[in-house]
Amino acid sequence: MKKQVFLFVLSVLFCNSVALAQKNFTLNSPDGALSVQITVGDDVRYTVDHQGDAMIASSPVSLNLGRGKVVGKNTRLKKSYMREVNEAILAQVYKKKQIVNHYNERVFEFADGFGLIFRAYNDGIAYRFVSALKQAFVVESEEAVFNFPSDAKAYIPYVRDIKESLEAQFFNSFENTYSYISLSEWDEKRLAFAPVLIEGAQGKKVCITDADLLNYPGMFLYKGDTANGLKGVFAPYPKDIRQGGHDLLQGLVQSRESYIARCEGKIQFPWRAIIVSAKDGDLADSDMIYKLASPNPDGADFSWIKPGKVAWDWWNDWNLYHVDFKAGVNNQTYKYYIDFASENGIEYVILDAGWSVNRQTDLYQVVPEIDLKELVAYAGKRNVGLILWAGYYAFSKDVEGICKHYSEMGIKGFKVDFMDRDDQLIVEFLADASRIAAKYHLMLDFHGVYKPTGLQRTFPNVVNFEGVHGLEQLKWSATCDQVTYDVTIPFIRMVAGPMDYTQGAMRNASKDNYRPVYNEAMSQGTRCHQLAEYVIFESPLNMLCDSPSNYKEEPECTAFIASVPTVWDRTIVLNGRVGEYVTIARQKDGVWYVGSLTGWTSRTVDLDLSFLGEGNFQAEIFRDGVNADKVARDYKKETLLIPLDRKISVILASGGGCVMKITRM
Repeated sequence: MKKQVFLFVLSVLFCNSVALAQKNFTLNSPDGALSVQITVGDDVRYTVDHQGDAMIASSPVSLNLGRGKVVGKNTRLKKSYMREVNEAILAQVYKKKQIVNHYNERVFEFADGFGLIFRAYNDGIAYRFVSALKQAFVVESEEAVFNFPSDAKAYIPYVRDIKESLEAQFFNSFENTYSYISLSEWDEKRLAFAPVLIEGAQGKKVCITDADLLNYPGMFLYKGDTANGLKGVFAPYPKDIRQGGHDLLQGLVQSRESYIARCEGKIQFPWRAIIVSAKDGDLADSDMIYKLASPNPDGADFSWIKPGKVAWDWWNDWNLYHVDFKAGVNNQTYKYYIDFASENGIEYVILDAGWSVNRQTDLYQVVPEIDLKELVAYAGKRNVGLILWAGYYAFSKDVEGICKHYSEMGIKGFKVDFMDRDDQLIVEFLADASRIAAKYHLMLDFHGVYKPTGLQRTFPNVVNFEGVHGLEQLKWSATCDQVTYDVTIPFIRMVAGPMDYTQGAMRNASKDNYRPVYNEAMSQGTRCHQLAEYVIFESPLNMLCDSPSNYKEEPECTAFIASVPTVWDRTIVLNGRVGEYVTIARQKDGVWYVGSLTGWTSRTVDLDLSFLGEGNFQAEIFRDGVNADKVARDYKKETLLIPLDRKISVILASGGGCVMKITRM
């Protein structure tokens, strides 16, 4: 009898050792350049190679559910299988009309009801956990580790304000410039928000972020105790929140739970995206986040969405001149903005902070100086739509009622501001608000928010996001280097999606002449630098930040800005180096726009326009004037024939730019 028991126990131990024995799997990208090695055993680990170069060293992944349950640790593999997907995604509000979605996928199903999916694209890899459970559970923590083969250089967007603890940094505006340092130099007192860019072998780059974030906290990154790596860090679930902050418009977390997420059983977790590029320019044209995002779950009709330009009041501080009324938050001022928009074919005017009663957090209370119904009617007769700014706390109190009320009035959308968190509650708020706004045919521009993660594919009425160190910073910052930032974000922040950067300044300053002026703000860099940003920066709802009075003094530049589309049929990155320069060509309805930006180093850029194909073309071109290095508003506009060899060289001044509109003759 004892011998039989011994044999039974030995048999069980043998079966378990087989079940938990390390198994190795390989997943290659469709073109074979990227290879992911995945091992499943006592833990789950992965490595990433690109054409023989190690990009990600062995890194573990797991989910800690509490009470000793950890998915990815001693988890029995039930089965694994592969599949290939090669399809076209038709995008309605995006930088191109059609996206190739080609990837190889390996699915791991574990015996505990969880699974793990790896995808390999030609331009990166991604993984996500999935749950098939029927009962609710919590996630106490997630192990998302990105180890690198050596102490690499990285572009790090730290949480801007140094606070007393890492936990306090979960409340932040997701705006900062980049620290270009080695991973070993990471400031241990600071978190960074995604995306983060890391340099690899032979000039290759790795961009790390998350995608398809709908019901889970967003991912911060931190050096932690890794040797040459980064760890994902996630805000714990809020336990107690009080109203406060800027004009009482924010939710201030007073205490947090011991877990990061509550889950309703069957769920797909966000993707952890690792975008790999051999050339810097490939980053500026990445579609990875859009491809990983979920399509609209209901297959809803979004044909009513109308992207476009917006005449904006806040950056220029409602400053008008050569008028016979007192400019400010009143109907006369907004009628002037509406007339300006109508005369220039600008689709929208935004009423930023001030139209609703301050500190009441009640969006039904409109200040007496504003008659919204009259403004809506006035704008409608002039083919201009109105968009309203809304603080988060006020909007979140009654999303359904507010959307219904203002949609019936004729308002076209909301710019929602001051979320300043990415814990699970805020992430779910964004998804819920997007769904409700879509129901009432309202567009949303999320300001004061984390970077995009693909929500604009799930709900195409979400047309823009901030999460960027935009032009507003120059109203008050005396020390920031915005020009260098401008030639860095196309390769990092813009990888995540569109940016509510709010360009278009007509007061332009050289490096030596810039100073912050809140009421009459200026930009750093040349006039053509500002113009080119309308082509370089992806922004389906794109602001004209300056005063209508200033634009009327600059009719050539205003006409050009008004002509630039905000969504595109094709996008081609012609050249670029992170932090130095970039050139992007975008096409809409047969017309090409080409923009170039440089940092503070003047340079000559050689442009190959062979993508134009056969035929004769001419270009309307705005280039830096010969004195633009000193007088930043100096520019030259000319029309030229595109040579048959399709080669053009353009001199960019310090902080300069160039932009052209190319049409077939």
